[in-house]
Amino acid sequence: MTDDEWAFSEHVILAAHARNERKPSNHRSVLERIFWIARTGSPWRDLLEEFGKWSSGVSTS
Repeated sequence: MTDDEWAFSEHVILAAHARNERKPSNHRSVLERIFWIARTGSPWRDLLEEFGKWSSGVSTS
């Protein structure tokens, strides 16, 4: 996701609340993970290492 794409969508993403009020530590990273899954059709557990541990919700970048 480019900086321009993030700037365009950031206010919408940050305004949304989870049902349990738990928020990801890095919204942009989570969104990039979701886009990668959608593009590749891979299972969540097959996320690339650059996205961090699939179960942690935290990016290494």
